[in-house]
Amino acid sequence: MKIFLLSVLALVIFAQPRGMVAGRDAITGPFKGVTTKGELQPGLFKIKSTGVSTDPVRRAADAFLAGLSDAQRQKTLFPVDDLEWQLWDNRHFAPRQGVGFAEMDPKQRDLAFGLLGAALSAKGLKLTQDIMKLNGTLAELTQDSRQYGEWLYWITIMGKPSAKEPWGFQLDGHHVIINYFVLGDQVVMTPVFMGSEPIRAEGGKFQGTVVLQPEQEQGLALIKALDAAQQSAARIQGPKGSTNNLAEAYKDNLVLDYAGLPAAKMTGAQKKLLRGLINEYVGNMAEPHRRVRMEEIDKHLDATYFAWIGDAQPPKVFYYRIHSPVVLIEFDHQGPIALSRDRTPTRNHIHTVVRTPNGNDYGKDLLRQHYAMNRH
Repeated sequence: MKIFLLSVLALVIFAQPRGMVAGRDAITGPFKGVTTKGELQPGLFKIKSTGVSTDPVRRAADAFLAGLSDAQRQKTLFPVDDLEWQLWDNRHFAPRQGVGFAEMDPKQRDLAFGLLGAALSAKGLKLTQDIMKLNGTLAELTQDSRQYGEWLYWITIMGKPSAKEPWGFQLDGHHVIINYFVLGDQVVMTPVFMGSEPIRAEGGKFQGTVVLQPEQEQGLALIKALDAAQQSAARIQGPKGSTNNLAEAYKDNLVLDYAGLPAAKMTGAQKKLLRGLINEYVGNMAEPHRRVRMEEIDKHLDATYFAWIGDAQPPKVFYYRIHSPVVLIEFDHQGPIALSRDRTPTRNHIHTVVRTPNGNDYGKDLLRQHYAMNRH
């Protein structure tokens, strides 16, 4: 019997598709960051004062940690340079670390949302909570509360919350991941993953909840605002596949060349639409950190590329990408996973991801410079 069970287990393990690898086994090589042609563009990120206080986030993190039991706190805290940063996974089956919302009491959940609320804008907090709710809707639709649910999300704290030393936190779970790094008054909030299946709760406990429509509609508005020649330049392939996102979990060292239409070849009105679309994602950060981030992005606006795959006519599906030296954004209509065996992409399953190319995801370039200036 023991030999039979081991044989069955081996079949299960080796039958898993290669794309299903998760956790430490999915990390390949040391962190470099998203690059073009495999080379880092130097000098993009500098340690400096932004004039924007991070005290509200630090106080919220301290309050959250103080509200945990000793056992919860112990499994929530990691070193600031720990590999745990890179182990986030937007899929439902991945192993998680930290303290989970499912094991928190109501007061602890309030403190956890207090931390998220200090880091995020009101819009960003609502989007995060709505994605969590729709994961609850998915549990209702699949009748599977083991793999899906509103509270299957975990928080880890990296480093000790500090006004001067580097630290940060991570929210990790199905369809919503937030990495938030702090150094003094500087913030790096990437990678961020936000998605959902379904996009809208047609019934059940969270009926009426809907997400990611502005990201969808503003992307459509931009492609439609381009003339025929510009649209042709923006299109990077024909019919879209079941999934086109490239920068999701375990893609920290993605090599991705610029493609599509550069903003330098857009009119002023079109650039305004592009900037507004970028701001829709960056606007999930609390003010005025959003403003600081947009100033960084504006410096490279003309070198920002907009790429498109798919059909712009509703209810067709599409993918778009925004890529510059300091920001990478992807939006993708995905094939169903939990709600159908048909992998044809649909507007009822959306993935989005935001990254900071050239080595500063997780604030790693700032952390590298901090270590170089302050030998630990």
